Amino acid sequence: MSDYLDSSAIPPELRAALRHSPDNTPLLVHVADTVLKAGAFTEAAAMFKRALALDPANIGARLGLATAFFQQGKHSAALVMVEDMVKQPDAPARAWLLNSHLALHAGEPRLAARHYLKAREADPLLVDAALEQDLAPHLPARPSPRPPAPASPPPPADDDINPYAAESSPESGRERLPSGDLPPEASPAMEPERPELTFADVGGMDRVKEEVRMKIILPLRQPELFKAYGKKVGGGILMYGPPGCGKTFLARATAGEVKAGFLAVGISDVLDMWIGQSEKNLHGLFEQARSHRPCVLFFDEVDALGANRTDMLKSGGRQIINQFLSELDGVTTSNEGVLILAATNAPWHLDPAFRRPGRFDRILFVPPPDTAARAAIFRLLLKGKPVAEIDFDALAKKTDGYSGADLKAVIDVAVEEKLREAMKAGAVQPLTGRDLLEAVKRQKPTVRDWFETARNHALYANQSGLYDDILAYLNIKK
Repeated sequence: MSDYLDSSAIPPELRAALRHSPDNTPLLVHVADTVLKAGAFTEAAAMFKRALALDPANIGARLGLATAFFQQGKHSAALVMVEDMVKQPDAPARAWLLNSHLALHAGEPRLAARHYLKAREADPLLVDAALEQDLAPHLPARPSPRPPAPASPPPPADDDINPYAAESSPESGRERLPSGDLPPEASPAMEPERPELTFADVGGMDRVKEEVRMKIILPLRQPELFKAYGKKVGGGILMYGPPGCGKTFLARATAGEVKAGFLAVGISDVLDMWIGQSEKNLHGLFEQARSHRPCVLFFDEVDALGANRTDMLKSGGRQIINQFLSELDGVTTSNEGVLILAATNAPWHLDPAFRRPGRFDRILFVPPPDTAARAAIFRLLLKGKPVAEIDFDALAKKTDGYSGADLKAVIDVAVEEKLREAMKAGAVQPLTGRDLLEAVKRQKPTVRDWFETARNHALYANQSGLYDDILAYLNIKK
């Protein structure tokens, strides 16, 4: 507490009152608001956190902390808190206003305008002139007298036609979006690949591999046993966690482990400029997987295809999500033998309907590798390279919090440096433990920002307990 009490932004009388009553939550919030207005964002954030520790449900403290995060440039953390507040039926107008600022900063002016209108609806006296000016093209025009329209307006000249206006054809029933000449009739079929990777090539991740074995691998190897209990072969698993921790690699290894086909689906394989074509592309991918059973159908960055429908402004995006949910359910066709894996770094952006049993009914947290796993990953990544005697366990202890991608970057840095030595010497120089330790000093872990965002979700938007694994990993008790 003494850190922020020393702030020059606190008036002397308020500092004296706070020293006398340090656990008075309303006083803390009032002083924090004063400090926030003075521009001392770090001290204000510390005081709001203190207030929330005393009263976790205090709306003023939560809104103040979100505002302090925004002013500090911690936009993801601010968004987590604001999104949770605006879900409430009595969300304060200033929460919608801050949500509007966040949406504008994220490059979504129309969504920002929508949030701003909700803020004005909640409090008509709340006006942000600067924000309103930025959003002017996306806000409703103020009513003004209209001149009488001519009886028969002349047809526009060719130069006056807006080439970006949407067009529709009664004959085809298909709407055209900006650019393009003719709608595609069908997207080219993707042929499944046959990965040679197996779980032996995946360092660590024992808990996740065991879940995949139980859900996917064993039903394929022992179908009679599972059939006796009414368990079908197939289903969906959603993996989430910080980037670079091996979610995609594990999906490929799963296909290799059961000698199944593997279809990796990205955003560009589904989304299309033509209305209705994205849904057809998605259906075609599922059909392709069904025709090559057993097959692993893997969706990377699935939150881009299955975002929360409440955030959708256009019906097009909602239709894709509805189609995705329908394909997962297998309403008209069976998904037996189709193993659906998906990965995301932001599970909080995924529509809750995807978590219903029968869709992604296993949700697995994929954390950064532990010490034993890091040692195993180093051994795998250095296999085939010229190396001297290396203490892999000591190296693993020095890379706490590193993702698999971070470890690969460490080796790349060490290899580049060693190549310089080899070119000067004219001969191959083996990598040593010292080379790798020097590379560790230069390559810092990249997952800390993700955990900052995830921690806020786990603490403030975790009513279903979905993110309890994150709290356990961070050693945080609820």
